[in-house]
Order: sequence, then structure tokens, then C-alpha cells
Amino acid sequence: MDLFAVNWIGVFLAAFAGFVVGGIWYGPVMGKKWMGAVGLTEEQIKEGNMPLIYGGALLFSLLASWTLAHTFHSYADVGADLSVVAKIMTAFGAALGFIVPAIGTNYLFSQKSKGLFFIDASYWLLFYIAMGTMHAYLP
Repeated sequence: MDLFAVNWIGVFLAAFAGFVVGGIWYGPVMGKKWMGAVGLTEEQIKEGNMPLIYGGALLFSLLASWTLAHTFHSYADVGADLSVVAKIMTAFGAALGFIVPAIGTNYLFSQKSKGLFFIDASYWLLFYIAMGTMHAYLP
């Protein structure tokens, strides 16, 4: 099994789709509520190292996208022919079964608010749906 035998255009487009979902979610949809939940002002956010923040987020998106693409490729290697819906649900399931519990556990121990948990958990579910959709249509 070749770890890098994936559709690299699909990997980049799916990562970008997740990145766009984040821009919309943490911008006009939930931006103000998220800032309040994390205790940051717009001025504090603007003072952040944006190349590091956005560059790091894009690299993490690429890693997540490649992992999802590799997973689907591994399924195909053993003869599975997943439908579009199965790929989207697999991506959603990865977020619901792995990412949401992980951030939920972290938020419980760091005593972060339920509101912040729901904002961030919802984002990750949408992020993986977007990536799964891209990978489903660009195998």
C-alpha cells in the first residue's frame, strides 16, 4: 500500500473546503459568539501572528485531508467501493467519533464553556462533511 497514492488535487481542494468552512463559521456565522466564549477582542485577534495561525491551520487541514483521502484509498485497495454518501458519512463519523470526544474531554478538564464546545464541535463536524464531500466527488 502506497501512503502517497491519493488524489492530491482532491487533498488540496478538500483541505481548502474545510478552511473556507472555518472562515465562514468563525467569521459571520459564529465569530462574535466565539470571541466572547474564548475571551478575545477583535483587537487581540488582530495582534496575533496571522501567518503562523493561518499557515498552521492550513497545514493541519492538509494533514486531515490527506488522512481522509488515504483512508478512502485504503478501503478501495481491499475492494470496497464506497458511495458518495458513505464517504461523507465516514468523514462525519470520524469527526463525531474521534474529534468531538477529544475536544469535549479537553474542554471538560480545562473547564471551558458548553457554548464554546458546541461552537467548536459544530465547526469540526461541518469541516469533515465538507472534506468528505470533496473527497467523495474527487476520488
